[in-house]
Amino acid sequence: MRIAVTDGIDPNAKSSLESLGHSVIERHYSNDELISGCISDFDIVIIRSATKLNSNIIKANAGINGKLSLIIRAGVGVDNIDLSSASDYSISVCNTPNASTNAVVELTIGHLISSCRNIARGDQKMKDGSWAKKELRGSELRGKNLGLLGYGRIARGVADVARSMGMNIHAYDPYVNSNNSKCIFHDSVESLFRSCTHVSIHCFLSDETKHLVDLRMISFMPKKDNNGIECGNHIVNCARGGIINESDLHDALESGVLSTASLDVFEIEPAIKSSLLQLDGFQATPHIGASTYEAQRRIGEEIIGIVESHSKGIVPLTCLNK
Repeated sequence: MRIAVTDGIDPNAKSSLESLGHSVIERHYSNDELISGCISDFDIVIIRSATKLNSNIIKANAGINGKLSLIIRAGVGVDNIDLSSASDYSISVCNTPNASTNAVVELTIGHLISSCRNIARGDQKMKDGSWAKKELRGSELRGKNLGLLGYGRIARGVADVARSMGMNIHAYDPYVNSNNSKCIFHDSVESLFRSCTHVSIHCFLSDETKHLVDLRMISFMPKKDNNGIECGNHIVNCARGGIINESDLHDALESGVLSTASLDVFEIEPAIKSSLLQLDGFQATPHIGASTYEAQRRIGEEIIGIVESHSKGIVPLTCLNK
């Protein structure tokens, strides 16, 4: 099969695919190139978040003469793929949901610790020549209520680590059976925010979740822990950009309604001109949730399995539009 890799792939995975007889072409295509049908002669396209396959692009590459039969998202979120259009043209869409779980869990916990203990701010202050010991008093995570918006694999991993650090775990997810959960489940997003001084986002971006976290929702957060300590309010998002209204987030940080916010994902990327970057309580990383050597190796292994199943006429286990 001819495979187009538009946003990069682990070198070992590329070598393995080639050793299995497949032709692998690594190249990033612009939106104009994609809409012109530049990948129509490929059987498979492997993308990350940078490549957007909307309905027009899928139609241009899967028309009468198009060969495209499989789209693989090297990662979890598929909001950059029009699943309905892919199904209309009998194109299977698969992701790699298991490979990056641990990497995103660790980054989420890292952001929680760093923001609450002012690690990034302290580092920058010292580099700027300031010994800001008195102004960087933080708060501990032990005993605080952590709210998880979404309770899938990554959220459960975060819950396990945070629980071991002494945090109380709360969650909201209308698509998960909460009967056997080890955390406190809420029946609304508002209830979750009213109960938690710390919130971590773990849901997909959809019409239902777009700008779900806005100034109104953030304003519900209590600022004080169960013992009455003024620990402030803190939000982390290593899931998908667009779930948080970034304009409202800016206002919440500037007004003091929110103490810190840590984002690995943004509504528009790259976000190097975001006004959030000018705020002291804001901490950012450039969408690196799955960017570990280990996660990329595991993603590559999942991709190989998907390609092999597809080439044998077997529907891959991670197919999202069976």
